[in-house]
Amino acid sequence: MSFATSLTNHFLIAMPGLEDPNFSRTVAYICEHTEQGAMGIVINRPMDIRLGEMLDQLDITSNDREVLNAAVYLGGPVQPERGFVLHSAVEGFDATLNITSKIGVTTSRDVLEAIADGRGPAHRLIALGYAGWGRGQLEQEISANAWLSGPADEEIIFRMPVETRWQAAAHLLGIDMNLMSGEAGHA
Repeated sequence: MSFATSLTNHFLIAMPGLEDPNFSRTVAYICEHTEQGAMGIVINRPMDIRLGEMLDQLDITSNDREVLNAAVYLGGPVQPERGFVLHSAVEGFDATLNITSKIGVTTSRDVLEAIADGRGPAHRLIALGYAGWGRGQLEQEISANAWLSGPADEEIIFRMPVETRWQAAAHLLGIDMNLMSGEAGHA
């Protein structure tokens, strides 16, 4: 199978029949998709951890209640001890992958220090772990009806209530997930 279309800057929307507990009813934002595989961050799985707890573990202080109470998301099952900050584009962090001119993902400590000091990106989603797919794996899962894919939307990633993101991402494709069956059909 040749690599035809990159899904970078797209949503992967779990189909109702996807029963893997890591991905059931999730929306993943694809940060990178090449012939070698894909990497994404699940944007609708908040954890029982607040950013303040994470900052404490890293000896980063903040007096901003909004920062301290911000949700931390389970970005995926790969490297759950590693932090990722999906954010509106800001230059100057040590380890940032610019996904588009408007969205980046940073893995370096300096972005958390900037957020704690009130100098961070205006819009952000902090995640532990990521979702990863090896060569051809994502394409295979899409053809097996595990996922829908479509263009990403910053409003859904950064501003929409977490409980509405799965439906909203599908709605961008004109699909109502309430009407979808968990059964895959093949002709």
